Amino acid sequence: MLYALARPLLFALDPETAHSLTLGLADAPLRLGLLNFRKPAHRPVRAMGLEFRNPVGLAAGLDKQAEHVDALAALGFGFIELGGVTPRPQPGNPRPRMFRIPEARAIINRFGLNSVGVEAFVENLKRARRNTIIGVNIGKNKDTPNEQAAEDYERCLEVLYPHVHYVSINVSSPNTAGLRDLQSAAALGALLARLRAKRDALREKHGRAVALAPKIAPDLDGDAVRAIADVVRRSGMDGVIATNTTVARDEVKGLQHGAEEGGLSGAPLRERSLGVVRELAAALKGEIPIIGVGGILSGADAAERFSAGASLVQVYTGLIYRGPRLVSECVSAYPGK
Repeated sequence: MLYALARPLLFALDPETAHSLTLGLADAPLRLGLLNFRKPAHRPVRAMGLEFRNPVGLAAGLDKQAEHVDALAALGFGFIELGGVTPRPQPGNPRPRMFRIPEARAIINRFGLNSVGVEAFVENLKRARRNTIIGVNIGKNKDTPNEQAAEDYERCLEVLYPHVHYVSINVSSPNTAGLRDLQSAAALGALLARLRAKRDALREKHGRAVALAPKIAPDLDGDAVRAIADVVRRSGMDGVIATNTTVARDEVKGLQHGAEEGGLSGAPLRERSLGVVRELAAALKGEIPIIGVGGILSGADAAERFSAGASLVQVYTGLIYRGPRLVSECVSAYPGK
């Protein structure tokens, strides 16, 4: 109810300003003990070697710098994915770089992996109480050539390893030139092999397991999705996240901001993301958990993703359009006990 009242005011602001303001305002009542959302029903799920208190998570992109972990955890998520984070700080693309398309319940962003860098990110994360499963989305710096990308991912994994439960390997953002080329079977296989070897060495060093899950694009045909499924299986990944934002514009053509460059999220992404989940589920046959994300704006959308083969789901744009009640709605849609 409170979010429904506040939304018109927030939507009157520049989207990135509203984004920062909302997160900042959420922190204050938490510190005063006033943030008291009704928690979703307890629906435990085991996936990727982890025990989730419920199957609904926050997708990467909302808290890029790990500055609002406790406030977001208070919304009742079963897990939170932070970032994306890069090894070295980078400012991302110039503003404006985020655009609402309310008629389509959509957002276009071209942040360009703006990041404080992995060391500063971890310092922020250390200050959180973190009473939930934490994942972090990692990527390469903009000026790192793809031939050296594995070194960037390895650096992020090494610094984050003692502080997180899983790492999401971002090879699918449309806002870093050439990044999606890392989704080819050969490039992805080489990258995941490097990261699995690095993870195994870190597991020995720290005495704890951290799950690995590549995050893939929605703009892939069936052959490409099946090739990725094969690579993910052979590389010994713990999960796969489907999907990132889309570069397609069919459903927002002619709408204000519909032609902006960047990744499109929200309702227009639903069918594409759902199709990738179905392709992955058919190819993986339950061997590797799938995290479904993209275009989930209702409990019915979440139920559809579970039915398609997702073990877990994530929301982001739906949270902006629907508010915190979306979390409980999606948890209630989970078919498990």
